[in-house]
Amino acid sequence: MEFIYCILIGYFVGALNPTYIIAKIKGFDIRKKGSRNAGASNALINFGAAVGILCGAFDIFKATGAILLSQLLMPHFTYALAVTGTACIIGHIFPFYMGFKGGKGTSCLAGTVLAFDWRVFLIMLAIEIAVVLISDYLCFLPISVSIALPIVYGVMRSDLIGSLILGISTVVILIKNIENITRITQGREMHLSYLWNKDKETERMKNATDGKYE
Repeated sequence: MEFIYCILIGYFVGALNPTYIIAKIKGFDIRKKGSRNAGASNALINFGAAVGILCGAFDIFKATGAILLSQLLMPHFTYALAVTGTACIIGHIFPFYMGFKGGKGTSCLAGTVLAFDWRVFLIMLAIEIAVVLISDYLCFLPISVSIALPIVYGVMRSDLIGSLILGISTVVILIKNIENITRITQGREMHLSYLWNKDKETERMKNATDGKYE
């Protein structure tokens, strides 16, 4: 039953998507504008820095909060973190009320790392900032972290089963980002530098998509 409880807590908390809700209130579907992603990065593009940061913070702490809640309610369940964190990421990516077409799971992944160990979170954050700035592509962040987390967790906790459970989220995130990798090879993936060089990146995207970019 602990597995089921953690899955339910993680999934339904993870499905809460402030970016999608804010866009709906404003009268449009966030998945049809900007980067076409129902997550904090696209909230930043469409609504500005303040809203983007708030949405990102909400998504991080909803995952951390869901895990802490599961651990509080089931203190003796060894796999509470792995199961709840994975379910939260899946809930964010495949929310039932959005036709199972949600965000990329990046912030929820970060929240899972934070719940695991804040020191690991800070180390990964520093590494990922460097990776993203050098590559100029945000999608490399969830891909690399999703691969690293099960390994780091397994080594630090000596918990193979928990590591394998977290590996489920790795597979889901990798599948979710296949389209991003495809767009990178085609030159149609938005650069992170859009945030500080909007006009240039917008023009590049229009040229790359034959004027179809909004």
